[in-house]
Amino acid sequence: MPTVKFSDATVRNLKPQASRYELREPNAHGNGTLSLRVSPNGHKAWQYLYTVDGRDRRMTLGSYPEMSVAQAHAALGEAMQAREAGRDPGAQLVQAHVAERKAPTFNELADQFLADYARDRKAPKSVANDERTLAHDLRPVLGPHKAEAIERKDVRALLKRIVERGAPVQANRTLALLRKIYNWGMSEDLVPANPCGGIKAPGKETQRDRVLSEAELQAFLTNLTTAALAEESRLALRLQLLTAQRCGEVLALRWSEIDLEAGWWTIPAAKAKNRKSHRVPLSAQAVDVLRAARALNPDRETVFPSPRGDKPMVETAVGRALARNMTHLGVDAFTPHDLRRTAASLMTGMGVSRLVVSKLLNHSDAAVTAIYDRHSYDAEKRDALERWGRKVSALETAAKHGLVVVGVKGAA
Repeated sequence: MPTVKFSDATVRNLKPQASRYELREPNAHGNGTLSLRVSPNGHKAWQYLYTVDGRDRRMTLGSYPEMSVAQAHAALGEAMQAREAGRDPGAQLVQAHVAERKAPTFNELADQFLADYARDRKAPKSVANDERTLAHDLRPVLGPHKAEAIERKDVRALLKRIVERGAPVQANRTLALLRKIYNWGMSEDLVPANPCGGIKAPGKETQRDRVLSEAELQAFLTNLTTAALAEESRLALRLQLLTAQRCGEVLALRWSEIDLEAGWWTIPAAKAKNRKSHRVPLSAQAVDVLRAARALNPDRETVFPSPRGDKPMVETAVGRALARNMTHLGVDAFTPHDLRRTAASLMTGMGVSRLVVSKLLNHSDAAVTAIYDRHSYDAEKRDALERWGRKVSALETAAKHGLVVVGVKGAA
């Protein structure tokens, strides 16, 4: 094999021949040398020639001119250092290529996150939100790329686009999900690092604290009966107010979870946001709502079925229907979730302890004492909701007799 001292001019002027030929530099180091293969099509490949256990080996370093002569010598130096340390740089490179081929794309990492973590540990609604965020904002941009190749600048650019389309809160949710996916991936040794590190939420959020006053609540209850809502939506909103449960949990309610005679609603762990089974006492007023719902759809297993089958009504549809009727209801704008907050706030104002209200809301208790607290609080929860049911009835009765609480938007 001819030897030559490589320079840019020498390599640039090498011409292809009818068959492949190879040049190499003199072996001045004793642990290998640099060679250049020139193919008939003109392709020039840098290679490191060395021996392992008496056997000749070659390792491709790169192609000219993408890898200059100086860069080829630098790569040669790194390979020689590995050889001096007793390693086989060519075998290491093959292992790295295999690992790269096996490394998951972002789509594959996200799929594993959903299958092995999210669907087992998160509520169905939360999983559905994750899937929507993935489909709309993450998969189209990051999906086909290797998960470990995604960098912080890629994340920042993605979030910037979401903010610029006018969805800063969604940008925050997207960042939170992306960070969660990578943290899980690191715990499973699927990715080496999290590209979300050090990135702050780009959107400014204001925590909602909308609570209807008693006057507003009275107007809502009075005008709800004549609002342009499907009867199922009307009953669902009333049940949410009377039980202080989440709108999604109310709409997902099935008759198999209800014991009307004993007055209990058991929310399975799979449906609860915190993945803990939850027993909700049913006041007389709540039972009346459920009996009315049963009469509407006596053959359905879903308490509040969608008009298009036995699937539950969609939470966003109820929210939009409520928003369309806000003027008729005669109060400032609020959402279904605000009914839950209103019930909790007004119960506290009636003297119900914050602990009992927290138990009713099925909030997770991170306090150490909660680990040892096995008291179900069923009696306290029932007392609170029965008192709350009577309060709601009293407001409606007062309105029927013209005793409207003053201060309501639009009231005479």
